Amino acid sequence: MRVVNLGGINNKISPFNRADGELTRCVNMYTDQVGAKRKRVGYGTLAGTADGSAPQSLFQWISGDNSKNYLYRASGTKLYYYDVNSGAGDWTVCGNGTITANAHVGHAVLDDTLIIGEAAGSTRHTTDGTSFTNTTLAPVGEYLEEKYNRIFIGGTASDLFYSTTNDATNWSLSGTADSSSIKITGAGRINSTYSAMDRLMIGKNSGVTKRWDDYSLVTIPTSKGYSSPYSRAEVEGYHIGLNRLGYYGYGGNAFELLSNPIQSQIYNDDGTGISGPVFSTAPAVSHKYMYYCSVGNLTDFYTKEPIANCIHVYNYQLNEWYDYKFNSLPTAWCSYIDKNNNEQLMFGASGGQCYQMSGTATTDSGQAIESVLEGFIHTEAPENVKLWNHVHAFANPGCQAHLQLAASSTFTRDDLDWFDCGDLRNGVLDVHRKSLRGRFLYYKITENSKDTPFVFYGFTTEYDVIGDI
Repeated sequence: MRVVNLGGINNKISPFNRADGELTRCVNMYTDQVGAKRKRVGYGTLAGTADGSAPQSLFQWISGDNSKNYLYRASGTKLYYYDVNSGAGDWTVCGNGTITANAHVGHAVLDDTLIIGEAAGSTRHTTDGTSFTNTTLAPVGEYLEEKYNRIFIGGTASDLFYSTTNDATNWSLSGTADSSSIKITGAGRINSTYSAMDRLMIGKNSGVTKRWDDYSLVTIPTSKGYSSPYSRAEVEGYHIGLNRLGYYGYGGNAFELLSNPIQSQIYNDDGTGISGPVFSTAPAVSHKYMYYCSVGNLTDFYTKEPIANCIHVYNYQLNEWYDYKFNSLPTAWCSYIDKNNNEQLMFGASGGQCYQMSGTATTDSGQAIESVLEGFIHTEAPENVKLWNHVHAFANPGCQAHLQLAASSTFTRDDLDWFDCGDLRNGVLDVHRKSLRGRFLYYKITENSKDTPFVFYGFTTEYDVIGDI
């Protein structure tokens, strides 16, 4: 039997309806080559820790002529900027950059003017990127979006405000100005604004979602709006975000449930899924067709294995889910363009440090990255006991991964007697073990190095059916 087409986690389907060898655990591994699994890259520090507070918002602004390229972080009571074009230096407090303690800061851009807002402090704007000016008459609000040549702001109640056409700084209600507001009906307050299929989407914390086309307000027939406004991210115009019932996608028609394969990690009867408060605050980002959402500590309902600092990862291209475990849980994310026009992924964490993912990093800022793959084989004949004679495993030569096997006739994980088969440093590991006897063969591949990459291609097994137990 050949197990050479490893997908993502899928714990929604009965074990006997899955393909043999399908993964039950996938920690810090992802699909690079289809059918194989690669260990994720690590990360290193980016700039300093500023005030030592965890960043609540991270975003980028690039001027129209590309002469200015800044990253921004909201942490503690300040908004900071970092000069990407210089590629050096530290976080600097923005002019007029005092904000409410630990506030999230929203942003939008119109005609080369960056405008920012939070739930309590004044709405502000900048054209130079480093110093902000209070925006006269602009409403207070955290959720900003540019649409129909206006800036829309919401977030304190049910009123959605918009600026004068082609002017992010003009919020006058008289003269030639045409700024105004619309009432977003339905329970709750506004908790998100974003664009989808050339329409403005407005979400409320009750789950109500509305669509505005600059003429009429339409209710989307769903109560599955994004519970965390910070969890929404976009891939090719398709929006993904977290709801208390799972991760939902929206492409302009109806919300679609994407997370059935990992539902038990989101909510389950044991209460070991995502913690309640996290559903309102979880941050996420999309980067190179991958969606990342920080959900904190949880225990997988199926395997009963804890996952510290869990990040749910969705591969948009392959429709696969994985679990990442960082040594520092991200509190905010940002996918940005560096001075060399390369796409980069960064995040902020507790202690105030920001980190950048890197294809050359083999550690999490000096800490080893532990990766785990786990699954089991039933040969589509779970009633038969087998003698598992040989296993041949395949990986990249030079890796430091280890293979463990266990045979059992039950699903009781505590009774598994794991046999350490050795390492895969030669790229091929041949295991001959006559004592592996049982209905099922369990396998586990672990790797915890600081200096080598790891790719697992799969394995084959030879077995004899020896009858009933």
